[in-house]
Amino acid sequence: MISIIIPTWNEEKYLPELLNSIKGQSYKNYEVIVSDANSKDKTRQIAKKYGCRVVKGGMPAAGRNNGAKAAKGGILLFLDADVQFDKDFLKKALNEINKRELDVAGVYTQPITNKFIDKVYLKIFNFILFVTQFFYPNAYGGSIFCKKWLHEKIKGFDETIKLGEDLDYVQRCGKQGRFRFIKGIKVYFSMRRFEDEGRLKVGIRHFLSASYRILFGQIRSDIFKYNLRYRK
Repeated sequence: MISIIIPTWNEEKYLPELLNSIKGQSYKNYEVIVSDANSKDKTRQIAKKYGCRVVKGGMPAAGRNNGAKAAKGGILLFLDADVQFDKDFLKKALNEINKRELDVAGVYTQPITNKFIDKVYLKIFNFILFVTQFFYPNAYGGSIFCKKWLHEKIKGFDETIKLGEDLDYVQRCGKQGRFRFIKGIKVYFSMRRFEDEGRLKVGIRHFLSASYRILFGQIRSDIFKYNLRYRK
């Protein structure tokens, strides 16, 4: 079984699209756990309407960890609430994980928008992920597969990290298990932060935060003013 874990906070606008993507999957052996951080909108009601289990959430790392504790499946899939994917996403992913004996896996991204600049940005991002997977495990936190035994072995996401806890998670997993990107599938990525804050500003922040991690280690303060509870 695949346990799908979705941390949420005021996601009534985006969550239905994701849950419809999940509901339409050709692979049916899954459960959906929504880790909600006391949403003030209808997020929890929507999750229950779709048959999801709702557990206590928090910031993304805490929400993912709480969801994993409640999970019954042997494979965990951590998703952001604003992603979407095609109907054979789970089926193809599971086949790849089994065939290539992967313990943790990332998924390449594609923008939901049709803007040229977004496509170019994510193509570059995907290329960097492809190259670095062999020596510096890195992945987009909005879609990460991980064997539950490995998640438990590394003690889950580090909840003390303010930014980049998903990257730290994949790197620690990669030291204990086999990591690669899954071929033949993509997750459709929301550009809402880019559209609201400005693509250049977000791109520069990503570059600076990545440089900081390489030079100084994990980001445990709010130096980059990154709102993890960003929900537009």
